Amino acid sequence: MRTSHAPADQLVLPISRPSFRAGARPTLMDRFLAFDAEHPYVYRALERLAADRIAAGATRVGLKALFEDLRWQLPAGVRGLNNSFTSLYARKLIEDHPHWASAFELRRRRTP
Repeated sequence: MRTSHAPADQLVLPISRPSFRAGARPTLMDRFLAFDAEHPYVYRALERLAADRIAAGATRVGLKALFEDLRWQLPAGVRGLNNSFTSLYARKLIEDHPHWASAFELRRRRTP
């Protein structure tokens, strides 16, 4: 049962290709896709943390809280764990684990 406020089409992440034009700044999605490709262990760690919380009986999981937990676990040299990425990681987790959809509250994205 879907309890999220976001339309189903917002759960699908776009193809990972740059959308910025010469001289334009990369979009949030561009930066997220680049960070995710460079640091795949971040997603795996968030996936593990979410699975642990859900297995422990949590009915709601906040990605911001998972980010803070992850910051304590990551090596000090890792930079770029941007709070702006939380909604995109939440959408990716739901895409990969649709049965977790009720645990995450998604809002409409203001930018593509």
